[in-house]
Amino acid sequence: MSTTDRLAADERQVRQGFWRKARSTLGKVPFTEDAVAAFYCATDQATPLPIRATLFGALAYFVLPFDAIPDILLGLGYTDDAAILIAAFTAARAHITEAHRARARGWLLKAS
Repeated sequence: MSTTDRLAADERQVRQGFWRKARSTLGKVPFTEDAVAAFYCATDQATPLPIRATLFGALAYFVLPFDAIPDILLGLGYTDDAAILIAAFTAARAHITEAHRARARGWLLKAS
């Protein structure tokens, strides 16, 4: 699969399942706000393509119901998701802007 095909597949996966997953993790994981800010960054056309690809890849892993450590395992279920997301957040740190974070906080206020 080419890089652009992988990006398109990850983006489709994220757009289909991200908001449901984000709502289900509210109050359960400490990185929901970061994940939402990353979503806004990944969907921002001003974000460079390699950063968008990194974020969509990490967010697609987060959205998938089956991964290395199943999310239903109490205490451990989101540790693999967190590790992947933290790596992506670190790579994208300069591109996740205060505007992305403000939108994420706004969504969190509405969702809770």
